[in-house]
Amino acid sequence: MTMADGDLAAHLADVAGNILLQVRAAGVFGGKALGKAGDQTANQFLVHALREQRAEDGLLSEEEQDNMERLAKERVWIIDPVDGTREYGEERTDWAVHVGLAVNGAPVLGAVALPGLGLVLRSDQPGKIPPAPGALRMVVSRTRPAKEATDVAAAIGAELVAMGSAGAKAMAVLRGEADIYLHSGGQYEWDSCAPAAVALGWGLHASRIDGSPLVYNRQDVYMPDLLICRREHADMVLERVKALL
Repeated sequence: MTMADGDLAAHLADVAGNILLQVRAAGVFGGKALGKAGDQTANQFLVHALREQRAEDGLLSEEEQDNMERLAKERVWIIDPVDGTREYGEERTDWAVHVGLAVNGAPVLGAVALPGLGLVLRSDQPGKIPPAPGALRMVVSRTRPAKEATDVAAAIGAELVAMGSAGAKAMAVLRGEADIYLHSGGQYEWDSCAPAAVALGWGLHASRIDGSPLVYNRQDVYMPDLLICRREHADMVLERVKALL
């Protein structure tokens, strides 16, 4: 029996996350070698599974040589086996596994696993997002927070919350740990496809920082910027960004 797309995405993200935990727990890798082993092992599982289960679809992975045949496909799976390799290697919880599906360029479905927390959040099973606090919180990179993000946070009086991977930051908004995720330091399609799909499925706003739609499965997979936030805060944040640029 063929799994539905949502079930497949969630299952693969969950299994890949468990594989990564086992690779780390084996105790035979350290430092950069651990990140490389985790990336390659999880990638092999995800790539082989998707080619077996969705042979007619396109595929784009951070850890796989790009195949431009995907450009002719309407449906393309976009995956990041380990989003936040540094955090994974440091045994933190703010790293993720991304399994996203773009259809005609739109991020229509996705699952983001947070293996360190034992969670899988999926676009087709939205939960209830906790209400926003009086003082908003903006999640930013713990190592290199984007200037636009810190400037907007200062302008709207938002508290900065430092966190690791893009997936963990995006899911922090869904989980009520933050209210705004603004990134302008450059990413790639695999960094945001699944998180954007999940955010949209949960009723959040997800766009470029100029308000334009996120478009995937392009020849150039560089994705310069991203905004994920509650819909009621989107116009305010976009206006602040426009004033700064």
